[in-house]
Amino acid sequence: MLYLLYFENKTNSFLKLFTAFLRLIRWPNLLFIALTQFLFVYCIIMPVYEKYGITPEIFRWKFILLCLSSVLIAAAGNIINDYFDLNIDLVNKPDKIVVDKIIHRRWTIAWHLILSFIGIAIGFYLDVTTRIFLLGLSNTICVILLFVYSISLKGKFLIGNIIISALTAWVILVVTWCENYNIINSRNSVGINKVLRETFLFAGFAFIISLIREVAKDMEDIEGDRKYGCKTMPIVWGINATKVFVAVWLTVLIAILVIVQLYAVHLQWWLSIVYSVLLIISPLVWIFRRLYTASTSADFHSLSSLIKLVMFTGILSMFFFRFYR
Repeated sequence: MLYLLYFENKTNSFLKLFTAFLRLIRWPNLLFIALTQFLFVYCIIMPVYEKYGITPEIFRWKFILLCLSSVLIAAAGNIINDYFDLNIDLVNKPDKIVVDKIIHRRWTIAWHLILSFIGIAIGFYLDVTTRIFLLGLSNTICVILLFVYSISLKGKFLIGNIIISALTAWVILVVTWCENYNIINSRNSVGINKVLRETFLFAGFAFIISLIREVAKDMEDIEGDRKYGCKTMPIVWGINATKVFVAVWLTVLIAILVIVQLYAVHLQWWLSIVYSVLLIISPLVWIFRRLYTASTSADFHSLSSLIKLVMFTGILSMFFFRFYR
């Protein structure tokens, strides 16, 4: 009986730690990264390569390793971010604290180092064993940027937002980067140009909507950030000016998406147009309208969550590029 109680307590402790670890690495965000790269390879790159007879560099086990390295580096970045944000999170979201409350600070550092090392090592392994080059170096730069962002740049005016937005776009760009041999050496410029256009289309979407969300999160977290001396845009410019900044980028994003839909009309991609209007453009317009009435942390949290949902529906739209090939 005592053995069963001991075993039950150990199991419960393990499950508590495991659940806390999943929260620490923000597993839904990691699944989103994996899904983004999967859809980009199988809905954007592969159909073009199949049509034009190009042999892909990133396929099967190579893709799995690339995706794993991206996920591990992102997980390490989330861990180190929570480590250095502990005091701010005690003000902004005390009920969601994991570091030092469930997982010891030393273990968070250890997991950050382990996951970062594996992510970087995978990059160098692919450099050595395939025709991909400089992936190990780019993974190292990503780890350094995430670390520097967490210790100092997050609280700086705009630069932290731009770094996270650029790294979000890199999730897509890195896939095309790994096709650098085909891009440089392929004689089929038509197919390669299609891949490049669609790469920058989705990477641009990811960058802009991530920038919008990062600034919205700064408005949500303004009290904790102000208490610990951060100089984020809402603190430096004020909430109203920050809303104007977000509104401008929303307008730019909506305009780009409308232009893309006009091009889709020419191609007669009707299902894609209906999807984009209902699940991407219309929610962005609604966010634009709600932005000016938002005033509380709960309001900005709601907007941030909806922006994340639009990011998800935008990435899912890659499916239509395979459907209409």
